[in-house]
Amino acid sequence: MNILFVEYAVALGSLFVLGSVFGSLLNVCIYRLPREQRFWNALKYLVYPPSHCPRCTNRIRWHDNIPIVGWLMLRGRCRVCRGSISARYPLIEFLTGAVFALVYWFEVPLWWGPVVTESSVYHVLGPTGLAGASWISPSAMLHSRYAVHLVLIVALIVATFIDIDLRVIPDTVTLPAMSVGVLANWLVGQVFIVPLWYKTPAMGTAALMYESVLEALGQSGSIPGWTQYVAMPVGVPSWISAHPHLHGLAMSLAGIVVGGGSVWAVRIAGQWALKREAMGFGDVMLMAMIGSFVGWQGTLVVFVLALVSAALVAIPLWLVWRDRELPFGPYLSLGALLTLLSAREVWPWFDTRLFAMGPLLAPAALFMVASLTLMLLAWRTVQRMLGLAPAEIHSDGGWNPGDQLAYLACQSSDDRQGQWPRCDWPGRLAARGQRQQHTWRRGDCCQSAPAWRRHNE
Repeated sequence: MNILFVEYAVALGSLFVLGSVFGSLLNVCIYRLPREQRFWNALKYLVYPPSHCPRCTNRIRWHDNIPIVGWLMLRGRCRVCRGSISARYPLIEFLTGAVFALVYWFEVPLWWGPVVTESSVYHVLGPTGLAGASWISPSAMLHSRYAVHLVLIVALIVATFIDIDLRVIPDTVTLPAMSVGVLANWLVGQVFIVPLWYKTPAMGTAALMYESVLEALGQSGSIPGWTQYVAMPVGVPSWISAHPHLHGLAMSLAGIVVGGGSVWAVRIAGQWALKREAMGFGDVMLMAMIGSFVGWQGTLVVFVLALVSAALVAIPLWLVWRDRELPFGPYLSLGALLTLLSAREVWPWFDTRLFAMGPLLAPAALFMVASLTLMLLAWRTVQRMLGLAPAEIHSDGGWNPGDQLAYLACQSSDDRQGQWPRCDWPGRLAARGQRQQHTWRRGDCCQSAPAWRRHNE
């Protein structure tokens, strides 16, 4: 037993080291991905040019790139120019390593052997592996699911810090991870948390409610097609066990549709009620990416946990700093992480209260979106009455003179644009830091340059 404990401790330490190495790569992703709009160019930008100091442009030596240790040995400064290096780099490396080990501790509890029921993402109707099978044994199933969730964690960390810095979430973060989520669930077929459709004993209350409604309508003994959920036995449909790979693909695609669609509906409702963008399209893609890993039920759990986290964090921040523009991506990421760490305890609550609604869940969701729209509209009306509503920006989308001037100012750094050449103090350009630029552009370094050009400079 002690040997097993030592092996488990070694595994956690190894995962921390592996996570810190990935964290070093994530620092590159966080800095470079938002700075290139084109998809493939952004991916190429991750590997070229090599890591270098942004001040002196000297390449960083390999031993200075060792996660956490390299920054500590350099004492947070470049080896060549002694420019400061942000402490966020080793912090992200440490955070990634800690999350790798923490999620393994919760998802793969091997203290007393591979006990699937002790996993943090265990569900009574979820996958448990096949005893005696080498490729999908309980231990192999737990490790396969953990490996897939690591891809989700990596994408969540990158999306979180980019959203904090720039209030955007690039598709170069979400689309590759979403593809991995779909392919993994399709090819492996045993890495989901809950099936695409199921019925637990706790959902029997909703079934009795449906039957009571049918009896009140005089339809006892005949169940319409849309209420077949009532007659469904406890468990999962037979086709899920017969076609695990097809089920994994369907589960992942349903998570993309419901996850992205739910946030998109909230985005549209908020934009219509508030007359301004309430949630970015990057949040839609982030939620769709999360859905490709945790399924459509998991996206609802993540969304609720994200709202609770945002209420606990964002409201105090708003009261202190009065910042109305708070990124929602970090809270979606936190909700996804909390789901991975506490699904076994949290999911039964959703089974008995939310998923027990069965076919009525779709109209209930529409009702909730409509209620949210009315609440936001009422809040905007109250803000107007109190004089707190932000000014609305009206634009016809045309190219006006101000846009043209801003465009020219950004495209040209010539301080004599639109002016006659004039002779003034010779040190003016050097004081402005434009001496070398004018030397290069005007040809002073060339002997064939006209005398009038050299004189005017």
